[in-house]
Amino acid sequence: MTEQLLSVAMVTLGCTRNEVDSEELAGRLQAGGFRLVEDPAEADTVVVNTCGFVEQAKKDSVDTLLEAADLKESGRAQAVVAVGCMAERYGKELADSLPEADAVLGFDDYPDIAAKLRGILAGGHHQAHTPTDRRLLLPITPVERDASSIPVPGISVDVKDFSAVRARLDDAPWAPLKLASGCDRRCTFCAIPSFRGSFVSRRPSDVLHEARWLAQQGVKELFLVSENSTSYGKDLGDIRLLESLLPELAAVDGIERVRVSYLQPAETRPGLVQAIATTPGVAPYFDLSFQHASQAVLRRMRRFGDPESFLDLLEQVRRQAPEAGVRSNVIVGFPGETERDLEILCDFLTAARLDVTGVFGYSDEDGTEAAGFADKLDEDEVLARAAHVTSLVEELTAQRAEERIGETVDVLIEETDGEVVGRAAHQGPEVDGQTMLVGDVAGRRPGDLVRATVVASEGVDLVAEVGPARV
Repeated sequence: MTEQLLSVAMVTLGCTRNEVDSEELAGRLQAGGFRLVEDPAEADTVVVNTCGFVEQAKKDSVDTLLEAADLKESGRAQAVVAVGCMAERYGKELADSLPEADAVLGFDDYPDIAAKLRGILAGGHHQAHTPTDRRLLLPITPVERDASSIPVPGISVDVKDFSAVRARLDDAPWAPLKLASGCDRRCTFCAIPSFRGSFVSRRPSDVLHEARWLAQQGVKELFLVSENSTSYGKDLGDIRLLESLLPELAAVDGIERVRVSYLQPAETRPGLVQAIATTPGVAPYFDLSFQHASQAVLRRMRRFGDPESFLDLLEQVRRQAPEAGVRSNVIVGFPGETERDLEILCDFLTAARLDVTGVFGYSDEDGTEAAGFADKLDEDEVLARAAHVTSLVEELTAQRAEERIGETVDVLIEETDGEVVGRAAHQGPEVDGQTMLVGDVAGRRPGDLVRATVVASEGVDLVAEVGPARV
């Protein structure tokens, strides 16, 4: 009788970069003899890929770990393991404060995750790491960095068979694909570089190899992710490498659309704008991390820009792709932000006509420079300002969606149970709204790319009508 494989469930929190990391861990566990299951209640062990970005995300991670730990009483789970950004960022401190988790694993544990998990399930004790600044693990000079010298989540080098290092955890027709990991920027509000490390690009050959593997798994849209896609190639000796890589990715057999995320406005070159806006098969989609518009606030954030330069960038985009999608995030209530700064931000958002804007109220993050700033706003004032900007953004993005009525859009279908729903080129996965298709939708399946005409909008969501299928 064949021995029953130990089962494992992956629970993923946070961003799309974490989704890649979860699929890497799942692939390594599957290759190491584990059986992947979707329901944590049916798993021998539950691996929670945590998020350590902001306070609410950390709270959600702890709550999820506690819920998983309850399964040791009510389900078949024998162990609950924390991985991901929060686990890497806090290590031993998290393990000591959360005894309900059987182990806290850092990024250095990823390559032999299967052996680690077997040891934990056998009753072994895993000594959680003491966190260090991962920026110190690689040379300061980008071109001297070697991605193969240390474990970098989601970046595998010289892989012959990606099935050994990645397993799809769903059947969505899109998938995130890592361009790079880490960040060299020193934004005063952000702790990510300290636990994700210095910026490291993947070699184009590895990116293309994984793209072909994803296409073989049925993926139709590649969502290129990193902490800063505009820096791709700088450590490989060619800062314009993304411009040449995009046409190659779009040409991969089976891939219908390529989408780039995480662009830094101050680093977004005219050549990159042109490549994203005009390359066939690449979505004219610009995920621009403005964070604010007041030059004074941006300087305190250790970022660059002002309303004029940002609007000039948007004008470049729309001159080459008038129907391009643009999304961004902003932080409201940053230390020292005046009412005039807030007014500048609101005026910019009104003029920018963004499709989606995420609004975050400022909060201190451990180990960041901004946490030590003296001129912080009262928490209630931060909440009030965030609510004000959120209300404005909801109005503006609804207006932008309404402007799209009459446009022809190419929609990647994602769901056909009941309503037929997907995303147009200007809508990124999960957070940018969706498009419901009406009209001639009989027989359409997830993964189909369908041309339709926008006939209505509701908030950021669209309704688009499909004509008769071409014969």
